[in-house]
Amino acid sequence: MLIIQSLVSGLLTGGVYALAGIGMSLVFGVMNVSNFAHGDLMMLGMYLAYFAFTLLHIDPYLSLVLILPVSFLFGFLLEKLFVSRVIHHPHQNQILLTVGLGLIMSNSALLAFTSDPRILTTTYSSSSVMIFSDVSVSVPLLLSFLVTCAITALLYLFLARTRTGMALRATSQNREAAQLMGIDVSKMSAITFGIGTGLAAAAGALIAPVYYIHPMAGHNFLLKAFTVCVLGGLGSVPGATLGGLIIGVVEAFSATWISTDWKDVVVFMLFLAVLLFRPQGLFGKRGGE
Repeated sequence: MLIIQSLVSGLLTGGVYALAGIGMSLVFGVMNVSNFAHGDLMMLGMYLAYFAFTLLHIDPYLSLVLILPVSFLFGFLLEKLFVSRVIHHPHQNQILLTVGLGLIMSNSALLAFTSDPRILTTTYSSSSVMIFSDVSVSVPLLLSFLVTCAITALLYLFLARTRTGMALRATSQNREAAQLMGIDVSKMSAITFGIGTGLAAAAGALIAPVYYIHPMAGHNFLLKAFTVCVLGGLGSVPGATLGGLIIGVVEAFSATWISTDWKDVVVFMLFLAVLLFRPQGLFGKRGGE
């Protein structure tokens, strides 16, 4: 049953990683921009959930009703004010800009909240439920996974069934052709960055009840989100979903069978292996295909 326990725990954690990876992958797919501020946007989501709980007494999962629109608007404004200015520039310019934005966010949080880690403790933080007779599942992780599934399903419906969603998909396939067909690609970019920011903040809020909240928390999550995207294929939303689940399971099995100190090492070894043997990822295409 230890294998099943590790598998279940890994899938639950991987669901949140997938949500973070989907946001980054969506931005890359539509805008062709690697957002290296993604982890710091997750950190802001963690703080938003924390203060919504401590100041407004709103459950961290219910606080997503406030966090999603606020973070979407923040991402929309970031794209209009900063990212749009480098979208047609070389990738190194985009990377430097997003790294700079991330540093501003993390250092601003450091000044405002200090480096002391905070803990979001609810009445069910240490609760667990039993499945398959003797497999214990953390209630916060289970709730996070269920909310992640709901958000992911809504995103898929949005992309597949709405005019804006189809316009986003058209922009991701061919930006110039979409513009010739009358699609406002600059608006689509701003909406995409807003959605990516919202998903990052939501992922941060979902993991806040089970993780220490501090200004540098986003750095580790940035590497995880980037690994998820590379594993699934940059720009592939289904790939990011599967990649997040795989990373979560690999982490759980590494922590169980090797050591918790080695779980990140194993994940990044997998990252390097993907870069070496399948650089396009699981769902990506080779150049020219």
